[in-house]
Amino acid sequence: MSSAGASRRAVLTSAAAFVTGALLLAGCGNDDGSDATSAAKESSTRRITDATGREVQVPSAPRKVVTLSEPTLDAALALGVEPVGATAGRGQQGVSSYLAVKAEKAEVVATVAEADMEKVASLRPDLILLDETTAAKKEVAKLQAIAPTVVTAKLNEDWKKAFTATADALNKKAQAEKVLTDFDTDVAATKKKLGENAGAVLSVVRWQNGAPSVVGKGVGHVGSTISALGLARPKDQQDAGTGHSEPVSLEKLSTIDGDWLFFGALGDRAAGEKAYAEARKVANFGRLKAEEDGHVVVIDGSAWNSAGGPLAARVVLDDLTRALAP
Repeated sequence: MSSAGASRRAVLTSAAAFVTGALLLAGCGNDDGSDATSAAKESSTRRITDATGREVQVPSAPRKVVTLSEPTLDAALALGVEPVGATAGRGQQGVSSYLAVKAEKAEVVATVAEADMEKVASLRPDLILLDETTAAKKEVAKLQAIAPTVVTAKLNEDWKKAFTATADALNKKAQAEKVLTDFDTDVAATKKKLGENAGAVLSVVRWQNGAPSVVGKGVGHVGSTISALGLARPKDQQDAGTGHSEPVSLEKLSTIDGDWLFFGALGDRAAGEKAYAEARKVANFGRLKAEEDGHVVVIDGSAWNSAGGPLAARVVLDDLTRALAP
């Protein structure tokens, strides 16, 4: 075994021993105090069922949370919980740009492709949250040895349902209901102000490596917000997607056209502006109706292209409101 492998095993073994030891200590005591100890343990933890059907004993008031997916990080921050450990945004070194300020103290311990088990264990979390948008979903058994681990949502789950499940794991369902109620109220207000843009066809793309990819299909935070506003998508952007994004060849550039084109990159709005300058040099891009009409809106791709959550949905709604219902 390599020295790195030995080190990793040692960390995980130590973390597992720590968790096991803590549980044993919590259950120990003399006969006189056993009932009190049991009652205290019961009040400090809750049992929930996660998206995979696993029953997990979680802390009632978690203090050190690690979020290993974009949606669980977004959801935790929306509920006022700043994780000690988090995942990097897609194509970014740190957390997604739109979350950077709120998550400035979180240590990056994962990417969409994998979680660093040693870093996760070193944080000694009391709760780990993830969903099926991340490859860490395959490592639940190892994560559970470090701390109670909850898979909050299946892949392509409705973002509101996923958010509510994360809130449940954090024991903050009441707060989540308010977040969703406020969001729905603002969606309704924007819909009333669309005017001539009511029913408009909106295309949403990410420009990467010299070509576009369609994003935001299905019931994610982009697709569902567009639908809730009564807006439409081009033919090739309807229904659920086969993956997080779907590349479009330059020969089929016309398929991304619409009354409006919301255009971004993997990074922040500045990255989107740079990508837009590149796209305008591509043959036929200037012939798109949205480009001719001045209806290309550069967006913060870190929010629009993320796996979603209430804060990302809020960015999407705010961008749509500014562009279509000023």
